[in-house]
Amino acid sequence: MVTGGEGAGETVRRLRTADPRCSAIVCHGGVVYLTGQTSDEGCDIQSQTKRVLAKIEALLEEAGSDKSRLLTAMIWLKDIQRDFHGMNSVWNDWVDRGNKPTRACVEGRLARDKLLVEIQVTAVLPHSSRSRL
Repeated sequence: MVTGGEGAGETVRRLRTADPRCSAIVCHGGVVYLTGQTSDEGCDIQSQTKRVLAKIEALLEEAGSDKSRLLTAMIWLKDIQRDFHGMNSVWNDWVDRGNKPTRACVEGRLARDKLLVEIQVTAVLPHSSRSRL
């Protein structure tokens, strides 16, 4: 964990910082920010989406939050015409129906040819977890 002071005594908590480009998790002001998650395991949209959402759940748990506390989700699909419905079928089964985040879904060129989906989320920390910041 890497922490750093910001302004009026607020702390930024960074987790999983080994990647030279970014932290996987940043917590600040009671909000958890995750980097975009991908998986090249699986050759179809459903299997990749399931794997990505499992990674998101694990990262949220590590930060002290969970999917019921999501605020936003940004989804990039390699081929929105082909994969939108398949991704949504997995998303709809996964998302907490009583606590759905705002969401955007767009088509975009992803970093590697095998990747079909990338998802980035933000979530709020429970009040008890905020004291750890």
